[in-house]
Amino acid sequence: MMSTRTTRTDRRVVISGMGWVTPLGRDVEQAWSRLIGGQCAIGPVTRFDAQTFPTNFAAQCEDFSLEEVLGDRERARRHADASLNARFAIASAWSAWQDAGLADGGVDPRRVGVYLGAGEGPPDFDPYVRTHLGAWDGSQIDGAAFVEHASRLMRARTEIEQEPQAVVCHVADLVGARGPSLNCLTACAASTQSVGEAFEIIRRGDAEVMLAGGSHSMIHPLGMTGFIRLTAMSTRRDSPGTASRPFDRTRDGFVMGEGAGVVVLEDLEHALARGARIHAELVGYGSTADAYRITDIHPDGQGAQLAMLRALEQAGIDPCARGEDGRPLVHYISAHGTGTPENDGIETKAVKGVFGDLAREIPISSVKGMLGHLIQAAGTVELMTCVKAIETGIVPATINLEHPDPECDLDYVPNEARDLREVGGVEVCLSNGFGFGGQNDCVCVRRFRG
Repeated sequence: MMSTRTTRTDRRVVISGMGWVTPLGRDVEQAWSRLIGGQCAIGPVTRFDAQTFPTNFAAQCEDFSLEEVLGDRERARRHADASLNARFAIASAWSAWQDAGLADGGVDPRRVGVYLGAGEGPPDFDPYVRTHLGAWDGSQIDGAAFVEHASRLMRARTEIEQEPQAVVCHVADLVGARGPSLNCLTACAASTQSVGEAFEIIRRGDAEVMLAGGSHSMIHPLGMTGFIRLTAMSTRRDSPGTASRPFDRTRDGFVMGEGAGVVVLEDLEHALARGARIHAELVGYGSTADAYRITDIHPDGQGAQLAMLRALEQAGIDPCARGEDGRPLVHYISAHGTGTPENDGIETKAVKGVFGDLAREIPISSVKGMLGHLIQAAGTVELMTCVKAIETGIVPATINLEHPDPECDLDYVPNEARDLREVGGVEVCLSNGFGFGGQNDCVCVRRFRG
C-alpha cells in the first residue's frame, strides 16, 4: 500500500469540532453559559463515602449517560465495558466528531489520528481487596491463594480498562481512525500537550485530522487520598462552593474535578475543501520541563515562561508589542490557576516574565473555581473556553476571588465574566497547562481570518 503522506512545513491547523463532558454539563453551549454565569459545580462527594476524608467534596459529572450521547444501541454496546474516564472521552470525542460534520464520513481513515492525555481508569476496589484478604494468612500473602482468588474474582476486561491506552483504543474505534494513535501521561499538563503534539503531527503531514484532548476521573478513595497526603487539596469542608479560589490570598489548595475534552484539529486545506465550519486556528505550541523536583514547579516559573514564549514565537506574536487598537496582542490567558499557594504565585511570575509591563493589561482567569481541577482533562476543556471567548467576545471569571494577594497582582477577571466586545473582542488567547514534576505546556489560538 502506497503512503499518503505529503511532507510540508507551512500547514495551517484549525479547530473544526469541540466536545466536552464537564461537571457543569456536556453540551458545549449550555456549559459555557453556566461558566459565564459563574455557576459552581463543586459539592459533597457522592460516589463513595468520603465523610472521614479531610477533603470530602469535589466537582462530579452527575447524571452522565454515554448511551444518551452516542444515540445508537450498537455503538454504545461496543463500549459497554469502558471505564468511567474512557466513557467521558468517548462522549466528548463523538460530540466533537459530530460538531466537525464528520459523523457521516468524508475523510480518509488512514489520515485520521488520535492523541490523548488520558489518565488511568478508576480502580475496581472490591475484587482487589477481596483477593488480598483471601490470600493473607496472618503474616504474609500466600502466592497460590492469591492466584486462586484473583482468577475467580478479577475480570480480564476490567483489568485492561485500567490501562491508559485503552481510552485511545476506544476513541480510535469510535471513529475508525487508522492514523497516528498516542497517549501521554504528563499529569495536569497532559491534554494541553496532546493538543500541541497533535497540532505538530498535522503540520508535518502525518495526518489531516486529529482527535486531541484528555479525560480523567480521580474521584475515588485512592485518587483523593494521594492528593490529600500531598496537602495539595483544599480542606474547606464547611463551604465547598467557595473552596476553589485561584489567585486569592486565602487559597489553600485545589478541588478535584473530572471529565473530558476533545477537539477535532484539521489541516486547513482539508477543512476548507469539505466546507467545514472553523471555530478557531491553532497557531502556536510550547512545551518544556523544569527538571527541578518531582512535585514542585520551579519557584521562578522558568519552564512555564519558556513554554509561553515558544508558543508565541511559533505564532509570530511579539509579547511586548501592541496592536493597532493599542491593546496587547494577546487578549486573554486561560491560566492553569489551580488555587494552590505555589502554583498561582509562580504562574503570575511567569506571565510577568513573558509580557513585561503589558502583563497587567491582559485579562487572565481560571475556571477551576467552577469546574474543579479536571487533572489530565483540564487543558483541553480550558482551551475550549478560549475558543468560546473568541467566538463570543466574553471571558469567564475567576470566582471566589475576594481577598487580593500582593503576589498575585494581575487582572484575574474577579467574580464576574467580562464582555470585551466594546473594546474589540477577543482575537488571540493562550491556554496554559502545568503539571507535577515541572511539565509545562502552552497553546496559542486565534480567530480564523482565512
